[in-house]
Amino acid sequence: MPAPTLPASPEVPSAHRRTVRLTVVLLFAAWLVDYADRLVINLVLPSIGAEFDIDRTRQGLVVSAFFLAYALCQIPGGMLADRFGGRRVTLWALFAWSVFTALTGFAWSFAVLLALRFAFGVAEGIFPPAAMKVLAERTRTEERSSANGLVMSSNAIAAVLTPLIMAPLIAAFGWRSAFWSSAALGVFVLFAVRGRLPDPLPRTEGAAASRPPLRTLLRTGVLWRFALIMFGYNTIIWGLNTWVPSYLSEEHGVSLASAGALLAIPALGAAVATVLGGRLADRLGGRHRVIIVPGMSVAAIALLLMVNTPSLTGFVVFGFLAVFAASLSYMPVFAVPLSGLAPESVGIGTAVIILGGQVAGMIAPPVMGALADAFSFQFAFGFLVLGAVIAAVMACLTPQDADAFRAAANRTARTTRTAKEPAA
Repeated sequence: MPAPTLPASPEVPSAHRRTVRLTVVLLFAAWLVDYADRLVINLVLPSIGAEFDIDRTRQGLVVSAFFLAYALCQIPGGMLADRFGGRRVTLWALFAWSVFTALTGFAWSFAVLLALRFAFGVAEGIFPPAAMKVLAERTRTEERSSANGLVMSSNAIAAVLTPLIMAPLIAAFGWRSAFWSSAALGVFVLFAVRGRLPDPLPRTEGAAASRPPLRTLLRTGVLWRFALIMFGYNTIIWGLNTWVPSYLSEEHGVSLASAGALLAIPALGAAVATVLGGRLADRLGGRHRVIIVPGMSVAAIALLLMVNTPSLTGFVVFGFLAVFAASLSYMPVFAVPLSGLAPESVGIGTAVIILGGQVAGMIAPPVMGALADAFSFQFAFGFLVLGAVIAAVMACLTPQDADAFRAAANRTARTTRTAKEPAA
């Protein structure tokens, strides 16, 4: 697979282009492993359920244990990145999650598996805000969404490659082998990032900005509205990622290897849509509503058609359309905050937004598992339409460019200062 690259520009010095490209490649690799490691659990849920004798609801809890820890560690991860640097925290995260991935392969009971998945979530939870900070320190504002789109397309590429590679491995050597293989890949990427990540760019934008207090940032309601967009998006993505393999196996008799090939189709579409969404966000200077509202409207319609189609082909086609349309929204969620936040606050600010997505990952799998147990898989997949509605509504209630974002944040800061001043 060719390395992701940014389009060349005659106005940009070649040294800067090399810095951006190398940063994108290394972060792409780190995110690829990050996402692959957490996708493996979805492929092995049927095997784990059989070995530990647990129903779908408790299988969903295995996924949620990760997301609970992952969500709780987003803001602390942003604080660590802002204090110790994105590179250092990224390396800590890579090392720790590789260790817990390997240990997952040794789990001997449901309780131990839950504990290991929670620890794995802690290790991965500090990574996203650190990675966002690494990218922000090595890119210019006007190229950031495009660069981030290339980096984050790794998630969709991981969704393509993981089932294609891991499904045959699991079939041949058992579910534990998948975790040991993933851990080895994580160690390889750790050494690559440690040895090759370029230095940050010289500070030119926002160099004189003062670090806003953490409490002020967390009181910025606009950040939490962006987090709700991410919540809606991730409800769709993690709901499908978690339960489609089980659905294909139980309802259509599809083998694990064949399911891996089918899952690669929408994942490939998601990779293209993620890059396209990033480039559109850069060209529009934000204006995420223009992308997210149409995208989520199409996703909602496609999900309803997917739920009601009786054929496997229809399920795959409409699932592809839903994932593609929803994935157009991924990068636009970050475009305005990454441009509007001061460099000193990128870690914490993006952590708040990512937190919204992880709460969705924590809620959607067990809720869908319970709905599938109580009613049917069709009823469970219909639940995902709610995610599209939340994302579209919140896209209309958030600032559409960096200036409007800063104005909204400043109003919150002024209100906070006024509340602290004693009455005359």
